[in-house]
Amino acid sequence: MEIRLIQSEECATLGHITLDAYRQLNGSEPLGPYAEELLDVQTRSFDSEVYVALDNGGRLMGGVTYVPGPECAMAEFRDPVACGIRMLAVDPALQGRGAGRALVEKCVARAREQGRGRIILHSVPAMTLAQAMYVKMGFARAPELDEFIHESSDRDGEPLHLSAFTMTI
Repeated sequence: MEIRLIQSEECATLGHITLDAYRQLNGSEPLGPYAEELLDVQTRSFDSEVYVALDNGGRLMGGVTYVPGPECAMAEFRDPVACGIRMLAVDPALQGRGAGRALVEKCVARAREQGRGRIILHSVPAMTLAQAMYVKMGFARAPELDEFIHESSDRDGEPLHLSAFTMTI
């Protein structure tokens, strides 16, 4: 498996993989305006670092957005020593082969290279497998950093709860 920065011609493919992965988690429910954000990999790549995982045949398996610091538009944090991980997604047909873990490991390596103090990420309740992986990799729940998105209310009218996880570097 190869992990590297995305190439511009791969942005549309990664956008569709990300949307498919998130739709699967959401029970195929509409994702509203967030769907457009998931598809817009090109814009993310201008602001932050987007990494992809490719299998040995060169097939794009998934990707992740590494947010280098709070000054980035993609940042969901204000901590001056932190970096972030966003929009981790692996093609649903290719999950379970280690691509997600390899992408997170790349983000951890980048955080160390850049001398960041910690990594922050958010996850929705349906992402149980990803959350278990984060904990195994050394992330810990950080409820004080949880976010509640009101414009993306769930079916019961409740805000979307984003659970925060952090790793000290």
